[in-house]
Amino acid sequence: MQNHKMVVVEADGNYVQPFAVEDMDIYSGESYSVLLTTDQDPSQNYWVSISVRGRKPQTPQGLTILHYLHHPKTSLIPTRPPPVAPLWNNYTHSKLFTTKILALMGTPQPPTTTHRRIALLNTQNYIDGYTKWAINNLSLVLPSTPYLGALKYRINNAFDGEKLPENFPMDYNVMNPATNQNSSYGSGVYMLDFNTTVDVILQNANALAENTSEIHPWHLHGHDFWVLGYGEGRFSDQKENNFNLRNPPFRNTAVIFPYGWTALRFVADNPGAWAFHCHIEPHLHMGMGVVFAEGVHLVGKVPHEALTCGLTGKMFMGGNGKP
Repeated sequence: MQNHKMVVVEADGNYVQPFAVEDMDIYSGESYSVLLTTDQDPSQNYWVSISVRGRKPQTPQGLTILHYLHHPKTSLIPTRPPPVAPLWNNYTHSKLFTTKILALMGTPQPPTTTHRRIALLNTQNYIDGYTKWAINNLSLVLPSTPYLGALKYRINNAFDGEKLPENFPMDYNVMNPATNQNSSYGSGVYMLDFNTTVDVILQNANALAENTSEIHPWHLHGHDFWVLGYGEGRFSDQKENNFNLRNPPFRNTAVIFPYGWTALRFVADNPGAWAFHCHIEPHLHMGMGVVFAEGVHLVGKVPHEALTCGLTGKMFMGGNGKP
């Protein structure tokens, strides 16, 4: 934003410690509130520019104009050229912004210990010759039967029932393309004990092409989580010593940077079945996601209209509409 700084005060609906920036990264699924002081020459207009982050741009940067009210004689087009955004792959700049985001005093504090840790390796793979994304070598395919209905009414064979992997091979090299680039489809669920604390380690890796790793913004439905830290390369247990338990941001979307990891913590205290996925929509449809479920027995009546697909649809479409 030309000649103006923005003071970031909120991220994903939670207050953060205010900090001033000239530009900011906003990934799909994220939201921010900023404060802007109109203290510049009111006889001028000012450019606001928007550019692509994390992907090589195929279009020019977007532009709009900041205009101070009650100055009708102002020239419509600003007299100076628009600000140039940081390079799309300047990840050092992106990380500097992201790591400035800290919780404001009064934000809920994370539990100091966890009951369970799930490490999710994010890879690009082939299935039947098609390019897919996979988590721990399983590419998510959503079943026709809604997860919540299948779990609540204990319907067998509505989705994969095998226990899902909670880690990935110790010898996996995240810096190189996978030795075995094939994957499999999956529709299973991570079943979480209700009201327990869960850590999730998002681990990024090299994609199919050499020297290629992308930014992915991950969004969790039904919860906020604490972002405990970011790191380079492969996560190890020793990295836990650097987790921020004092003022981690409380969010619902977090980014993993190329060849890096992001550590999250949340409390499984919202009964239901919840998607956790990359918020770049094509990536979700290509399999980059998982499903968590907790406390389904505590869920009240589910509207029949929400269960009219798959096996639950067959249950409610016959007879008196009761399972």
